Amino acid sequence: MADSYSGATSDEGNRGSGGLLDDTTLKWLGASLSSVFALGVLALVVYIVVTQVSFELMRTVLPQFVSAYLLVLQIVVIGGVLSVTAGVFVGLARVSKTSITNGIATAYVQFFRGTPLLFQLFVVYFGIPTLWPGTFPVQNWGFPTAIIALTLNHAAYVGEAVRGGIDAVPDGQMEAARSLGMGYIQGMREVVVPQAWRNALAAIGNDQVILVKDTSLLTIIALPELMQQFRSVNSATFDPWTPLVIVAIAYLSITLPLMRLVTYLEDRADWGG
Repeated sequence: MADSYSGATSDEGNRGSGGLLDDTTLKWLGASLSSVFALGVLALVVYIVVTQVSFELMRTVLPQFVSAYLLVLQIVVIGGVLSVTAGVFVGLARVSKTSITNGIATAYVQFFRGTPLLFQLFVVYFGIPTLWPGTFPVQNWGFPTAIIALTLNHAAYVGEAVRGGIDAVPDGQMEAARSLGMGYIQGMREVVVPQAWRNALAAIGNDQVILVKDTSLLTIIALPELMQQFRSVNSATFDPWTPLVIVAIAYLSITLPLMRLVTYLEDRADWGG
């Protein structure tokens, strides 16, 4: 009986290896499809650059895009630092044993995750000045609006990432810290939060990449960022591809190094170890 079972298994393995969807076939099919897709995208990019992009126009408009790029970079740095800092406190409040603290943090997260960023930009940009008694004192309100809205929005997402990271730390870690004489706050600071940060690092890094791309929405409040410059050049020259290529290069020059930085930090934190 053992011999017949072994023979049946061998026959099934042979049929599987000779079938249409065995491992080797799937591997080469996936590689072929990926290569065709990559070559198609590369061919499209080359065609656009060769036939649609005006390098003369690019040299002309480059200075204004450089100014927009520096503005976006400034917003990303300030908004990123503030959102991560605020998000850590939001995450700690979400796991608080105090019902009031936990309830306020939960309501905050639900509101800012449940409403569009565009809506939040409108609330800050158009709504807040009308609440001010008399003349609103801030003249260039676009830049503070960008910082406030991006910080409030992304702090909610970072807070949830931190909460998830804390929940992923075994309860025994806090019990061990308390057994060593640490208080709750010291145990969180010395034992739980460092492990939670490692758990949440990938989600926080992904959120910061999204923050970079969310700056494109700032064109709606007439902030002279990259997409606003695209709209200006396109309306003046009716050439969409030249400014679009510049915008793509500008955004990728921020997001690609940021993703590499997150990968480096994950490796340093011995991710999954």
